[in-house]
Amino acid sequence: MVTVRRQPAAGAAGHWREWLEQLDGRQPVKDKALLASACERAEQCQLAGEAAGRVWPYGKGCLDIGMEMAEVLTELGADADALPAAVLYRAVREGQLSLLEVEKEFGGAVANLIEGVLRMAAISTALNPTRKAVLGQQDGQLDNMRKMLVAMVDDVRVALVKLAERTVIIRAVKESDPERQRKVAQEIFDIYAPLAHRLGVGQLKWELEDLSFRYLQPGAYKKIARLLDEKRLDREHYIESVLEQVRGYLERNGIHGAEVHGRAKHIYSIWRKMQKKHLEFGEVYDVRAVRILVPEVRDCYAALGIVHSLWKHVPKEFDDYIASPKENGYRSLHTAVVGPERKMLEVQIRTFDMHEEAELGVCAHWRYKEGSKKGREGVTDYEQRITWLRQVLEWHEELGEDSPDAMVDELRHGLISDRVYVFTPDGHVVDLEAGATPVDFAYHIHTEVGHRCRGAKVNGHIVPLNYTLNTGEQVSILTAKEGGPSRDWMTPSLGYVATSSARARIHQWFKRQDRDVHISQGRSILEREMSRLAMDKVDLDALAPHLNLKSGDDVLAALGAGDLRPGHVMNQAQALQPDSPQQELDFVPAKPKASTSGDITIQGVGNLLTHMAGCCQPVPGDPVMGFITHGRGVTVHRADCPQLLAMQGEDPSRVIEVSWGEADRITYPVDIFLRAWDRQGLLKDVIAVLANEKVNVTAVHTQSHQDDNTATMLLTLEIASLGNLGKVLAKMDQLKGVLEVRRYKK
Repeated sequence: MVTVRRQPAAGAAGHWREWLEQLDGRQPVKDKALLASACERAEQCQLAGEAAGRVWPYGKGCLDIGMEMAEVLTELGADADALPAAVLYRAVREGQLSLLEVEKEFGGAVANLIEGVLRMAAISTALNPTRKAVLGQQDGQLDNMRKMLVAMVDDVRVALVKLAERTVIIRAVKESDPERQRKVAQEIFDIYAPLAHRLGVGQLKWELEDLSFRYLQPGAYKKIARLLDEKRLDREHYIESVLEQVRGYLERNGIHGAEVHGRAKHIYSIWRKMQKKHLEFGEVYDVRAVRILVPEVRDCYAALGIVHSLWKHVPKEFDDYIASPKENGYRSLHTAVVGPERKMLEVQIRTFDMHEEAELGVCAHWRYKEGSKKGREGVTDYEQRITWLRQVLEWHEELGEDSPDAMVDELRHGLISDRVYVFTPDGHVVDLEAGATPVDFAYHIHTEVGHRCRGAKVNGHIVPLNYTLNTGEQVSILTAKEGGPSRDWMTPSLGYVATSSARARIHQWFKRQDRDVHISQGRSILEREMSRLAMDKVDLDALAPHLNLKSGDDVLAALGAGDLRPGHVMNQAQALQPDSPQQELDFVPAKPKASTSGDITIQGVGNLLTHMAGCCQPVPGDPVMGFITHGRGVTVHRADCPQLLAMQGEDPSRVIEVSWGEADRITYPVDIFLRAWDRQGLLKDVIAVLANEKVNVTAVHTQSHQDDNTATMLLTLEIASLGNLGKVLAKMDQLKGVLEVRRYKK
């Protein structure tokens, strides 16, 4: 795609021209002409919208927000395509500019970035727990989320443009109403601040957290801000004296080229520490903080020794994130000391490169994506930072569409939850959710390793498979040559599995392995239910789509696995039954208007007296046919009634089509056969069930059999429908000692 660059319009320059010169002066802009064209196009969209009376969200037009986004990205070292994409993004989102126009004028790379950022709106819905139930019903949302993930994996700039946009918006809501402020802040706090942390962009993470906290906890925010401001001058004087002292000691001990700064204080981090450790404001030591930047890694540890020689360090407040980096690649030494005047002081020590990565995260590696000769090491680190996104995609592709909720859970956990970092026998670091077990580790390595896992070693010692892994441990999995997972792994109380991805893979394995067994069990369940209800054969392939399944075997497998209730299947089967079977008759009369008598619709004749046949006792839902009698009107039989079939053979012209009408609560006599162990109170219990179901009993015949200590009953009930009959039979079948209960066919 050839990039079409607009020439600046003649006449007075827009306000963006001066902005662009200032931006380029602070940090040279790559492809300044392309960015100028994007600004001019966004300005046209903004002016057109204003001329049409458009009211911009947050009081800022699409160009204004676009320029602010570009400033954020410039501070992150964005490349030539990201800045124009940022400038044009809001114009596309507000409908003032189409993606097709962007592609024609600015090239496919810019258009693809904007399209990816637009798709990221799906992440808000997917990760919001209050909307999870809706997500399961919206295939489009799941598809959008997958596209967003693919876009982020292929080009992390998509996520960074979105983070820049959210940063600008959270800054802009200062003048909005409180409800909008809370809504924007909650989304950013729940989703985009954790995403910035996950991508290692500390520069944005802190700002997003602080501004979100400002609107979500305004009282706590103002209290801490006021306390910080009250002691600001004293603290600045104190920190400056500490900085001078540290600089002098570093120089005298041969650490040249170091920089020592007072570290910025983040209100949310102070509040979180106060809440987590139940501290008062004066007890939070990192209110006074120093950051030491040195050229080499060895200088970090040398500087640490100098700091600890100057002041006594606080026990349990030392973290070596250089030897064991955080999950987002963050590296630094953290320590706390009792500084001058016995005041608590936090000190961070890192190299200049580590500092750049801590502030910019994945942005620090764009240069490797652009072909720097330093490439291989940088690309490896870049890939590691977004490995979690690839893993979500890989196991979701493996499971297919069966587990959309599990995919959402895994994505949410990948952004927000605590993590543990363990080593493979080869020394590779594996990032897992906190609480993970050796089974989770095995499935993380490979699905087949998980299936064949039979034991585990941690640091060379055998451990149970439900052992909780800790950061820094080396894990080795013992596997069998063949076999599969244990069903015990799926029992939550036993604690074998903690991650959604492992649980879904185990479930999928059993689902595949047990399919044949479930089909056989489902067939038995269906045949038993059909026999009990005296129903004809059901076309399962025709029934399957109505149960959201693909085939008859899927119906049987779901029945056998317990995912479908027999009653639900029978009710759906009844709904699909035609009112009467289509049969070829010797006499087929013309089709006049149907007439009804009672609740039976009679095809081919006028009003006739109807009555139910006593031989087969049809009920609504049964396939039925009518037989024209001499002097008694039409007798309604079940379509499979032996007497009807015999009469049809003798005189087929007298058999006519009939169907059930729409009369409310008309009941029909149905004979029920019950066999149970003979005991006192059996009849009473049966009658109690029928009374609870509001079923009238018109006849009961009971008989005891002393030879096998059983009793049989033949009951005649007044039943309204086949569904009602199935429910009554199920209730009776649950009575103590009942061996068999079914519809009785004479």
